[in-house]
Amino acid sequence: MSSDSARALLIVEDDLALQKQIKWSVDKFESVTANDRDSAMVQLRRHSPAVVTMDLGLPPDQDGVTEGFKLLEQILTVEPDTKVIVLTGQNDQANALRAVALGAYDFFAKPFEPELLNLTIERAFRMFELQKENRRLQSMYQPDALAGLVTRDPEMLRVCRTIEKVANTTATVMLLGESGTGKEVLARGLHQTSSRKNEKFVAINCAAIPENLLESELFGYEKGAFTGAAKTTLGKIELANGGTLMLDEIGDLPFSLQAKLLRFIQERTIERVGGRQEIPVDVRIVCATHQDLKALSKESRFREDLYYRLAEIVINIPPLRSRKGDAALLAYSFVRRFAREQNRGSLNLSEESVRAIERHPWPGNIRELENCIKRAVIMADSNQILPEDVGLESPDLEIGDSSLDLRAVRDNAEKNAIISALGRVNGNIVKAAELLGVSRPTLYDLMYRLGLK
Repeated sequence: MSSDSARALLIVEDDLALQKQIKWSVDKFESVTANDRDSAMVQLRRHSPAVVTMDLGLPPDQDGVTEGFKLLEQILTVEPDTKVIVLTGQNDQANALRAVALGAYDFFAKPFEPELLNLTIERAFRMFELQKENRRLQSMYQPDALAGLVTRDPEMLRVCRTIEKVANTTATVMLLGESGTGKEVLARGLHQTSSRKNEKFVAINCAAIPENLLESELFGYEKGAFTGAAKTTLGKIELANGGTLMLDEIGDLPFSLQAKLLRFIQERTIERVGGRQEIPVDVRIVCATHQDLKALSKESRFREDLYYRLAEIVINIPPLRSRKGDAALLAYSFVRRFAREQNRGSLNLSEESVRAIERHPWPGNIRELENCIKRAVIMADSNQILPEDVGLESPDLEIGDSSLDLRAVRDNAEKNAIISALGRVNGNIVKAAELLGVSRPTLYDLMYRLGLK
């Protein structure tokens, strides 16, 4: 595919006069033509056009739609990301909607207005480029160990760099953040980046297991230790020997078990429930919580000495609402994943949906966004995910800024605008510059001055 193929347009029309009219109307694009299904597939394979305009009435069934729908199905099978715009008659809305439901990007009634057709085609090209840029960013910028994490936010990128720095140390790491911010993704990334990556990663949620069972789950038990203990069973700590143990929601660990966990961290040996033998265990500990452990220590609900043992490296994970541009970037990623899982073909977020996603505060963070996009992918009636599919309400706008330093206010506003623009267009510098109304060199200069890479 040539360097200009991303702007290649395929026009499929059997009426030669109308074919020439369309080609003349969209002369700013590199257009190629075809007049039937077979020639259209030849052109598709030869040029890999980003956008196709096509009539449903093609030979040998000019008066019907059979050939048109067969061609639409073939195009989306061979090139699922191609944006197909179906041209229909004024009174053929039923077939137009059917085409969109099958995966067409949009439909346009004949006779058409050149300006509106150009606008529709331009938007289709933009959507194609957004999806292409999103895939490029995910393949180029994400380390393998943190492949499940998508971000452009400077603070979150600093978190990733910290994870990489401490991965090969023996320090105990504490991950602090609201529920749904990706603490387990980061913990797994730390494990995969470390020298222990070929050993087990074992996670246990301290809040999900009843107190009377948690000790045996953590430390294991000997045969006959209690009623029902029919055989010796290893605990999570022992199972993670040589690898990494994640203690999720460590703030909910019962006070009675905190002393035993502290002894294990100090001595690196455990005793199973009902046992007398000390068993050495080599394990890296990563803990996570959404609670303020220092405050719990002051209230005598969490041992202060245990806190300092666990908090050798503390990493604060920002909530999604403070990660500029990440909501839109994550939404694109989730759409692609769930569309593939649900066999929905090529699905796109409409511009209105992206704006609604950017405005929402996401109190449930990434988990809420993930569930929202999964529901939208399932419920969408066409290949466009609309705001009603996303089901979000726009928050009230808040006004007010106590800062009177105009330079600081300006720099902060420019930085937030650039990060938001990059998130909205999936990191495409050219499109971000257009959205911000500046030239590409100007945008690069601003990013350099504001410390945005």
